[in-house]
Amino acid sequence: MTKDMTRDIAAMIGSRICHDLISPVGAISNGVELLGMSSQDTGPELSLIADSVDNANARVKFFRIAFGMASPGQMTGRQEMVSILNALSTKRLTYVWQPEADMLRTEVKLACLMMMCVETALPRGGVINIQNEEGQWSICARADRLEPSPDLWARLGAPATSDGLKPSEVQFILAPLQAELLERRIAIQTDDGSLRLTA
Repeated sequence: MTKDMTRDIAAMIGSRICHDLISPVGAISNGVELLGMSSQDTGPELSLIADSVDNANARVKFFRIAFGMASPGQMTGRQEMVSILNALSTKRLTYVWQPEADMLRTEVKLACLMMMCVETALPRGGVINIQNEEGQWSICARADRLEPSPDLWARLGAPATSDGLKPSEVQFILAPLQAELLERRIAIQTDDGSLRLTA
């Protein structure tokens, strides 16, 4: 089996899982909304459930872009990304999507995978700023505490095997594969309080 076949199968599995989860999560969200409309006293419990459902819905949509299929010419809207990242943002970790235009899905897929890599270096949270200028992605994280793992970051320069990786670190295989597909290479820059991935 070739590398391209393996990548396509992985993307198909990602798309299938996310597709099957979108509907039930959406149904729960609708149910919570109806409960809120029919009850005078929603209480903190219902608010907690609603927040959790909104986060789960956004995360499934994010994973669908990051791990799913990206057909040639398929676009992802700016408003869709802003909506997803706003829903994922918390007091601890905030995402800022800067691109003003809709983008090719293959491009946004790379950005999402790079974001997931950056997240692993923010144990106490921070701000992740996503920019695209003249076709180049820049994912910049700022935080009081940054802990990039040298072993993981070393994988971003070129596609590598999964040896030694945990399932939660699969983005460190997929990001360089997606960059290679787009004829890019991921570069890393670190400074006091900031970390930047470009591709």
